[in-house]
Amino acid sequence: MLRSLALILALLLTGMMSARAEDSSQQAFDRDAQAAIKELATSLKSSLMAAMNDGGPAEAVSVCNLIAPSLAAEISKKYGLEIGRTSLKVRNPANEADAWETDVLQRFETRLASGEAIQKLTFKEKVDSESGSQWRMMKAIPTDKVCLSCHGKKIAEPIQARIEAHYPDDLATGFKLGDIRGAFTVKRDIVD
Repeated sequence: MLRSLALILALLLTGMMSARAEDSSQQAFDRDAQAAIKELATSLKSSLMAAMNDGGPAEAVSVCNLIAPSLAAEISKKYGLEIGRTSLKVRNPANEADAWETDVLQRFETRLASGEAIQKLTFKEKVDSESGSQWRMMKAIPTDKVCLSCHGKKIAEPIQARIEAHYPDDLATGFKLGDIRGAFTVKRDIVD
């Protein structure tokens, strides 16, 4: 009887410790993911604005093509996670949404249509797959006025030519102010 009680107690303690470890892991991911998103958003915006000031919107296409991937890689390494951008209408095929991201982006569209503020569109969860478990988070990217030069309905010819040179299969146009342009997507493997 005492042995059974000791075994039950040991199992309960192990379960509690495991739950605490998972909570701690999730809190660390939440903190790091939010910081990484903020850093990538700020760095990208700064780089895009500098390029636009130097050479106009056509120069901004080069930032997305050349600078954005290296910024994402640096920030991923800094925080020990994987950060990127995706959309239901991607410009760069390397940023195509996986099934989970597509589902979240569609939920964002529904939430926006029901009146939720685009700045509040964030989603996170633990995802289990054949390759293991991950913490995942997404945060919507709003279409601002400056985005319309390259992602709007009417794109000037020099910009369109630059886009076509870098992205012949571009789908990322036709947006209007306030649309969900895409989302930052973050993942971190959960190590047992």
